[in-house]
Amino acid sequence: MEQGLALHQVRVRFGGLTALDDVSLRVPATGVLGVIGPNGAGKTTLFNVVCGFVTPESGSLTLDGRPLRPRPHRLNRLGIARTLQGTGLFPGLTVLENVMTGATHTARAGFLSALFGLPRSDRDERRLRRHALAVLDELGIAGHADAAPATLPFAVRQRVALARALAARPRLLLLDEPAGGLGAEDIDDLAELVRGLPRRDPDPCAVLLVEHHMDLVMAVCDEVTVLDFGKVIASGTPEQIRDDPAVTDAYLGAAVDGSAT
Repeated sequence: MEQGLALHQVRVRFGGLTALDDVSLRVPATGVLGVIGPNGAGKTTLFNVVCGFVTPESGSLTLDGRPLRPRPHRLNRLGIARTLQGTGLFPGLTVLENVMTGATHTARAGFLSALFGLPRSDRDERRLRRHALAVLDELGIAGHADAAPATLPFAVRQRVALARALAARPRLLLLDEPAGGLGAEDIDDLAELVRGLPRRDPDPCAVLLVEHHMDLVMAVCDEVTVLDFGKVIASGTPEQIRDDPAVTDAYLGAAVDGSAT
């Protein structure tokens, strides 16, 4: 059985625009796949297909060899989690509470019920709290558990967003430009975290990474797929992609030094 996420000949059109043109790729269950390309290449559409926000007109998706028909409201139950550009944190919740929301699909009642004044299971809430604290500790930010996100530096908020996604115990994690707005030292720290995700113990997860920052792509990805005008123009190791003339013409150029936008 084919493990991980696979897209087979996926096509998406919006009116007369072909956003994805028979795209096939595979994210192995124990690896990191990077997707790069210029603006308008189809990267966001690709993520939206995997998350169920866009339905392809043809092609198919599988997860661990089984047909995948994603719906946004049940992604976590399918074993998929996603971070957003920016952070998408709830401003009215503490760091800990934000991370707890990532795992509420595992509770019969509890945290969300408490937010809305509904009956809850104290046992569920305690379990979610312990799990969220463990993830925060793993990412080195447990000391901020009771803080409001708005009071924290952007790099810490990015880690909180990652912790919320990991709290869902995903088999597949989608990272949408996680290096955006980070300095060089923070990107190095992020690279170390991302490289370790497929080997987490417990709860390892495959990673699908969309990123403009080529230093991060080169540091963490096992394979890279390059999109241009909705087509896959190259796939291979980071080194093979860096040296591919078609990729340089379409996208890279000065991006190999991390300066792409």
